[in-house]
Amino acid sequence: MNAVTADSNILISAFLRGGKPLELLELARAGHVELAVSDAILDETARVLTTKFSVPAEAVQEFRQQILGFAKHVTPRETLDEVRGDTMDNRILECAVAADSAVIVSGDHHVLSLGTFREIKIQRIAEFLSGLIARGVGGSHEPPK
Repeated sequence: MNAVTADSNILISAFLRGGKPLELLELARAGHVELAVSDAILDETARVLTTKFSVPAEAVQEFRQQILGFAKHVTPRETLDEVRGDTMDNRILECAVAADSAVIVSGDHHVLSLGTFREIKIQRIAEFLSGLIARGVGGSHEPPK
């Protein structure tokens, strides 16, 4: 099973709003997909949740621990500078390379504009979930609208 790397915005959306981003986490928790994360992605998720959305640190720490309970934790060995002006976008690429991910799931236009990176597909969450459903992965999940 190839890994999928989700950017921090996907994790933040899963925590705050649920929906398709949370569906991705639930698929990973159930073992239908292998979600790859790095400390940089988890740290950025925590930073935004606490500073921008005022989520209590305890809730953020619990969310992080839950993710670490089912995700593939990787430590990137390569520093990339493919996306100019946004270091966090480069951390996403580094995680995907380190995890040998098949797909990066993102809503960030800088990352999405790459289309692919080193043969790693870059997709929006709805496109990724639709592809899983088309392959019969995930059981009874409804197609994204």
